[in-house]
Amino acid sequence: MIRRLFWLVLGAVLGVAGYRKVTTIARSLRPAPRASALAEFAADVREGMAVYLERQAEPPASPLEGHRRRGLPAGQRPPHHDEPKDGR
Repeated sequence: MIRRLFWLVLGAVLGVAGYRKVTTIARSLRPAPRASALAEFAADVREGMAVYLERQAEPPASPLEGHRRRGLPAGQRPPHHDEPKDGR
């Protein structure tokens, strides 16, 4: 049992160490992202967030805006009833 645990731990340690080594080698071979591309991306994100915040600041437009009920004068509101639809 102890021997299996030893090999399991040794395999995990060697696997993590090997993964880190391969990752560092792959990063050194791959060109780094250009700073100008990152700056452009950050500017796009800032612009998008500004548009989002601007839209969130405005109250949503009512779909009934500009419509009137027939038979009522322009400034008068219909009476409010808390009764069920059938009026009883």
